[in-house]
Amino acid sequence: MEKRSCLECGEPLHGRADQKFCSDICRTAYHNRMHAEKNTIIRHVNAVLRKNRNILEKLNPQGKTKVSKEKLLSEGFNFSYFTNTYTTKTGKTYHYCYDQGYLPIEGNWYFLVRKQEYIDR
Repeated sequence: MEKRSCLECGEPLHGRADQKFCSDICRTAYHNRMHAEKNTIIRHVNAVLRKNRNILEKLNPQGKTKVSKEKLLSEGFNFSYFTNTYTTKTGKTYHYCYDQGYLPIEGNWYFLVRKQEYIDR
């Protein structure tokens, strides 16, 4: 009979013929290790989106304001990351980080807005 061992720690397995792990701890550790690279990318993107949203929220406490591009950049805002866009009938495109949005306006200025009803039901 073939000796089976845990895919994570190598301990001998006892029980079901299709068993791959000796414990839930080993199963979890194995899957975390297998998905580490993908999860690292997701964590990085989520961190940038969260930071962008927090910056917009901090600079826009009243729900609508105007701010310079330099101010956004000095806070660490990354214009490459946003969750969605909204294009108005007049062709203006707002970029959103969840419920906090911005619209490029004249010069190096941005109009910041807070979307009141963000989640569609």
